[in-house]
Amino acid sequence: MAFKHFKHLAISLSMVVLLSACSEAPPPAAKRLNLKLTPATLGANISIQQHLKVERENKTDDLDAALEIDKERLELVGLAFGQRVLTVHFDGKEIKTWRHFMLPQQVRAEDVLEDIQLTLWPVEVIAQHLPPSWRITEIGRDRVLYENDTVIAKIHYSEEARWAGTVTLDNLHYKYRLTIQTAKE
Repeated sequence: MAFKHFKHLAISLSMVVLLSACSEAPPPAAKRLNLKLTPATLGANISIQQHLKVERENKTDDLDAALEIDKERLELVGLAFGQRVLTVHFDGKEIKTWRHFMLPQQVRAEDVLEDIQLTLWPVEVIAQHLPPSWRITEIGRDRVLYENDTVIAKIHYSEEARWAGTVTLDNLHYKYRLTIQTAKE
């Protein structure tokens, strides 16, 4: 898999928990879903470059990522300061990761995968795999994830296609905002 060089980079992840992730223990209430939806259930093949910004506790971190998904696999490579800091490979059954030794242990590949799937997969597919007390709604370009009647996360898309434009994921439970800007082709 070939990835273009990225310009200015600063540390972070996707995705949300990436580098600013968990410097403190998360609140005890809701847990991560540990979604592990097969790549085929995305219903599309994508190959995109993204800039990720994680905002948490008055701190902002950035990460560039290359993401490829087809029916067989999901591959994510995260770069910071021009160096690879994280690789996630998921074949629908097993998650394999490589991480830079400087990447905080709190940055879990499972959480990165979950944020990818919550933002990109069809809401109908996600809903089928939620525990009984959880639900997800989608109205227009907005998604909301609930545990019972408590809002856990809100997702907003700037474009109709979930992997185009800007996606904002506000995780109210873990108190972070992930902004994903997809590079134009």
